[in-house]
Amino acid sequence: MSLRLYDTATRSVRDFVPMTPGKVGIYLCGLTVQSVPHIGHLRGGINYDVLRRWLRHTNYEVTFIRNVTDVDDKILEKAQAQGRPFWAIAHENRLVLEANYRELNVLAPTYEPLATGHIPEMHELIAELIRRDRAYVAAGGSGDVYFDVTSYPEYGALSGQNPDDMRPPSNGGEPDKRDYRDFALWKGEKSDEPDDATWPSPWGQGRPGWHIECSAMARRYLGDEFDIHGGGLDLTFPHHENEIAQSHSAGLGFARYWVHNALLNLGDAKMSKSLGNVVDLASVRAQGIRPVELRYYLASPHYRSRIDYSDEALSEAAVAYRRIEGFVQRAAEVVGPGRPKDVPPAFAQAMNDDLNTSAALAVVHDCIREGNTALAAGDEAGIRGAVTAVRAMLGVLGLDPLDEAWTGGTPQSDLKPVVDSLVKLALEQRSQARTRKDWAAADSVRDQLKNAGIQVEDTPAGPRWTVGEQH
Repeated sequence: MSLRLYDTATRSVRDFVPMTPGKVGIYLCGLTVQSVPHIGHLRGGINYDVLRRWLRHTNYEVTFIRNVTDVDDKILEKAQAQGRPFWAIAHENRLVLEANYRELNVLAPTYEPLATGHIPEMHELIAELIRRDRAYVAAGGSGDVYFDVTSYPEYGALSGQNPDDMRPPSNGGEPDKRDYRDFALWKGEKSDEPDDATWPSPWGQGRPGWHIECSAMARRYLGDEFDIHGGGLDLTFPHHENEIAQSHSAGLGFARYWVHNALLNLGDAKMSKSLGNVVDLASVRAQGIRPVELRYYLASPHYRSRIDYSDEALSEAAVAYRRIEGFVQRAAEVVGPGRPKDVPPAFAQAMNDDLNTSAALAVVHDCIREGNTALAAGDEAGIRGAVTAVRAMLGVLGLDPLDEAWTGGTPQSDLKPVVDSLVKLALEQRSQARTRKDWAAADSVRDQLKNAGIQVEDTPAGPRWTVGEQH
């Protein structure tokens, strides 16, 4: 079975056939860095990271572009309010975003273009649209350039909207537009915006509109036509609808598949910076949830399924992952880490079925049950087969406990040798107490370790310890 993906444009699950055999070009709409990311943003990054990993596992060469929008209305508003350069705000939030992605084992993109670094490409695309009578310079001398929605008959097809049903804004809209549905390609400079947030253009000093940025950057790095365009479901309209309109109107084939991930809700509304109902990675860590456990929580549901966030659900996911982790660690102690390569056919079938990670993880848990049976029986061949398969599957999902992304390179790992030495000392004292049959002293050591968050399990090979709750 080859990969099948749900294509928003056709509203159907389609066989994925790349433009060039063995190669895939993906453009993912990245974040607007007006503030630090919340876990709803990070869900999208993880979903497309899983897609990319699966494509790589199935021997595709993947070019993955994830842009950063570093200038927009909200960033400029914040710059004015704080009296700081807009680019300083964007830069510091981008650093947090990149750090969050690293902590969650999201692979770095092939290229990560900044909107402000691609103004010439945007000018070129806007000029082409004007030449084709698909865009116009506002008559009022504002320096604004708008896309003419009426010139593109297919407008609304991606989102399933009828342009005739779109109502004009209640505030009267922008007077320089010919039609209230037209959208800005270039925004002339405004007196109430920072002076350093403008660039020269053939139509006057100004800055780009949001939608033209992605069309220009996708074209720059992936060409006039490419395989997959990704993003959150909330971007379908107007952002992706407008991208299609301007790109097709400029003669570009643009994206062949549109893949959208569902949102993460907090209460009755999507998690949103504008609503102020956000949970970020720092607050999750403060609950005692590790980044790998958050990744498991966000990757477990199907990418097109809405997640209704709760602390309880996150904690349950963390416990489930710790069980997976515990099996891998126990098996590796007996037979070594193995060399993961092939995944079970049932896992591959689930992943090829529109990236059904929920079904894929069910295969992981089935394999772990078999591995635990092999552990109990001392069946080394069974243990080795199970841990190798489990690690191969978890590697595709970015969740392998033995991946160096989780075992080293984080601040917490710097203390592991110290903690390891202290725990070994305590276990040695417990062993000595057990040898002299001082059961009270042995239990006291174990209880003190438990109070410190260290769980001790007696095994035929001797005591082993883990951090966190045992189940």
